[in-house]
Amino acid sequence: MLTDSATTVELPTPPPLPVPSANRAGVVVTDEIGFQDSGALLGPFPIPWRHPIKCALWMIRGLFGVVSLVLLLAVVAAVPVLNFVALGYMLEAEGSVARTGRLRSANPLFRIAPRIGTIALGIFLWLIPLQLLAGQVADAAIIDPTGIAVARLTRIKFVVAAMIAMHLCMALARGGSLGCFFRPVKNFRWLRQRFKSGNYWDQANGHIVQFIGELRLRHHFMLGLKGFAGALIWLAIPTALYAFYDVPKRDTPGAVFVTVIGGLMLVAAFAWVPFLQARLAAENRFRAMFELRAIRRAYRRTPLSWLLAVVLVYALSLPLYIAKVRLLPQDAMWVMTAVFIVTIYPARIVTGWVYHRSMMKQVEASFVWRWLTRLTMIPLLGLYVFLIFFSQAIGEHGKASLFEHH
Repeated sequence: MLTDSATTVELPTPPPLPVPSANRAGVVVTDEIGFQDSGALLGPFPIPWRHPIKCALWMIRGLFGVVSLVLLLAVVAAVPVLNFVALGYMLEAEGSVARTGRLRSANPLFRIAPRIGTIALGIFLWLIPLQLLAGQVADAAIIDPTGIAVARLTRIKFVVAAMIAMHLCMALARGGSLGCFFRPVKNFRWLRQRFKSGNYWDQANGHIVQFIGELRLRHHFMLGLKGFAGALIWLAIPTALYAFYDVPKRDTPGAVFVTVIGGLMLVAAFAWVPFLQARLAAENRFRAMFELRAIRRAYRRTPLSWLLAVVLVYALSLPLYIAKVRLLPQDAMWVMTAVFIVTIYPARIVTGWVYHRSMMKQVEASFVWRWLTRLTMIPLLGLYVFLIFFSQAIGEHGKASLFEHH
């Protein structure tokens, strides 16, 4: 329970991760599936001076998991509608830090991230020979489209593709560890034993349900949708006013006045929206996105930390406008979204930490400190708003780039 000077806010605790349980057929998901063994999930951090080798392996797997997760979020963020899942995941990380104040809570999927990366890596490695064989078929078709070699290579490609598909399915059925992707004979023997015992489908169903349950896709999607909708409500009208002036047409002084008013409204909105989203993520209540009074009280307790978080948020978002000068093709859009994840994710973590600190602190900062930070923050946000006005001149989306608030 977090308490400020005027209100008492009870923050919900994050739901526990799913545990092995008996399914409808009475089969318990065990290490036979692969996700409950020590190599499937990233366990607690080993003590370095007692287990140095385990500690080094844990750090390697953790780093691999983080990189895999960033790439996965980048791919998801490049797909319309699914990008709400990526936003929801970042909000969930921000909310976890806002609730607990611990930076190690900044990766809700940290335990299963290495397995996600392992599955992606294993599938990618097995698709390489299939791609090479497909290239050989294409080359042969160019040289002699009706030749015997083309028909023979096509049949070989079909057989190889079927074998690789069966092997990947069996590797995933065993749990998707890296060793499963390089031991096809053991995979076949394991599958044959499961069919003989008659419990393969029950175990496979339990394995899939557990894995999808830990991803919490519906929760992340709804949280991302709420965060997007809340920010849209705060920023839509100020941005529309800010985009009123048409630079090529050199509009009237009235249009300039409307644009200035929109810019001032954006300065005010940019000061509060990141922390309103942090409050939404911490409490998972859409109404929290509009509790500005509570956010302003929180600001008065830690104004300097608030200023540093605001500077970090918008300083890291500026490179993204430069990246949109020349847009990549749709199938390569994940490269830009990877830059988005890498730059915005740390800013959200810091915002969540500052929010937690401001909610835990009971005493307000001095009047002098509060006004010094305001007098520093307002010009900096004004400079940011002034700079993004010219993004319409350099971005491929033109004036629409003004509405792409990161």
